Amino acid sequence: MKKIAIIGAGGFGREVQMLIEQINQEKKQYEFIGFFDDNEILNKKVINDFPVIGKIKDINNIREELGIILAIGNTKLKKEIINKINNPNIFFPTIIHPDVILGERNVIEYGNIITAGVILTTNIKIGKFNIINLACTIGHDVIIKDFCSFMPSVNISGEVIINNGVYIGTNATIINQKKIGKWATIGAGAVIIKDVPDGVTVVGNPGRILDK
Repeated sequence: MKKIAIIGAGGFGREVQMLIEQINQEKKQYEFIGFFDDNEILNKKVINDFPVIGKIKDINNIREELGIILAIGNTKLKKEIINKINNPNIFFPTIIHPDVILGERNVIEYGNIITAGVILTTNIKIGKFNIINLACTIGHDVIIKDFCSFMPSVNISGEVIINNGVYIGTNATIINQKKIGKWATIGAGAVIIKDVPDGVTVVGNPGRILDK
């Protein structure tokens, strides 16, 4: 089994630990060794019977092969953290819950977290370091680039393009053939019926851009 650790010892990090356990129940794949977290309160504590091994900078001192899962929802922070890791012994697996409905013609790169209840239909392209949380549905021909985070029950229709660093809140919906600009934020429950520019926050039904 491959050794694996999680960046982020908070609530979502514990959910990802549970996801790893569920993957191993289906087929033994990973030996989970603990968490890395920069929070001084959490550092060196034991979380769900596993240690907080150290801070993120300590990952660069690891001398054996280790898989790292990035359990951080903040999209910009995810990119900052990845840019700090330069250890050739580190790899970034994609972990997928066993009950995910996954079409055969999808392309999924490394570093992703895909949780229970997700449906990925067909001809979908998913980049790196994305989180697709509980019960999200992703339609045909959707393109998701890097460092995105989808909260539970997001519904994305077909042929949508989601650029780097997009954060989508719980129960948001994006209708077909829309483009979401990089580092945009889609609020919980928002319904997106128009293209979204880079870097804005959109809320409501129908979605409207908040004043800067």
